[in-house]
Amino acid sequence: MGYQSAIAPAQAEIVIKKSRFIALAQPIQSRAEGMNWLQQVQQQYPDARHHCWAYLLGNPHCASSAGMGDDGEPSGTAGKPILNVLQHKSVGDVMIIVVRYFGGIKLGAGGLTRAYSQAAQAVMEVLPIAENVPMVALKIHCGFSQEQQIRHLLAQYDGQLQQVDYQQQVQLSVVLPKACESLFCEQLQPMQCGVKQQSELAD
Repeated sequence: MGYQSAIAPAQAEIVIKKSRFIALAQPIQSRAEGMNWLQQVQQQYPDARHHCWAYLLGNPHCASSAGMGDDGEPSGTAGKPILNVLQHKSVGDVMIIVVRYFGGIKLGAGGLTRAYSQAAQAVMEVLPIAENVPMVALKIHCGFSQEQQIRHLLAQYDGQLQQVDYQQQVQLSVVLPKACESLFCEQLQPMQCGVKQQSELAD
């Protein structure tokens, strides 16, 4: 099952009662990558009062990993509303950091929750996203006379030819959408080709 994922960074800013909320979004593939980026943002905005964050990895409908942090704001008023926006927008492999510069007027717990939610929504509106399609890598062994037929079949299933090795037989390393794997392999059966799954890929 495919899902939407971030493909490029984005930034947005809102001001509420003189407090500046700078929302930054970044594609990430692991928690470690996200924490490293958080450190970079903290160094980029060292004089900010708070650097609050949340991330979702993998398919947002069954995320492989999620995390959030309030960075000194009252518990549940910053990281959680940011994470809620990510879940509502159904976008995975992304992290949002909201940098807050305090404007001298306290917003209260409800006001903070709304402000961080609005900041996260603002950056999500400008975040470049694309469909993330799970892929599978296969190695196919076939006769020389079957190579062109397999190349043609691969194209029909939106696959990509990665490598060809010519030995006693032809060995083709291919990548195609996971959803097409069973149909593609069924089409190969009459050719009596050997097929071995190498790995499943995120995209």
